[in-house]
Amino acid sequence: MMASSSSYNSPCAACKFLRRKCLPCCVFAPYFPPEDPQKFINVHKIFGASNVTKLLNDVLPHQREDVVSSLAYEAEARVRDPIYGCVGVISFLQRQIDRLQKDLDAANADLIQMSSVQLVNPLQRGGTDHFYARRVGGGGTGFYQPLPSFPDYQYVNKQINRRTQ
Repeated sequence: MMASSSSYNSPCAACKFLRRKCLPCCVFAPYFPPEDPQKFINVHKIFGASNVTKLLNDVLPHQREDVVSSLAYEAEARVRDPIYGCVGVISFLQRQIDRLQKDLDAANADLIQMSSVQLVNPLQRGGTDHFYARRVGGGGTGFYQPLPSFPDYQYVNKQINRRTQ
């Protein structure tokens, strides 16, 4: 959001910090309002007023707000972390994405595994109620392993051979 400080007769944050008169044609005024002096202080500390002026004059007017936003973000990140700046934030977020992707993959694998859950016939185990289990093992000598997510049910590890399938 652009705010013209010259209409309020108050110098923009840049002109106030640099102790100069804020003219109506001030390149900083629309992007560094007097209410947020820290934004310019950070940008000036990291990039310098002269470099920011050059950058703003080198881009088209409709791009300036994005340029200032990027400069302010990088400057604030540099002030917080002088060594890594926003790269440190990006690295942190990338590690978080990687960790969450692994969690999501594990959850999807659990869902795929859960889709193989079978309702065991009570006649196969000699009981009268049902319980949830998954088939473990291949060939004809596998068994049903009870699922720990259903603690209210009795657990049975019953060997099943080819004759009972």
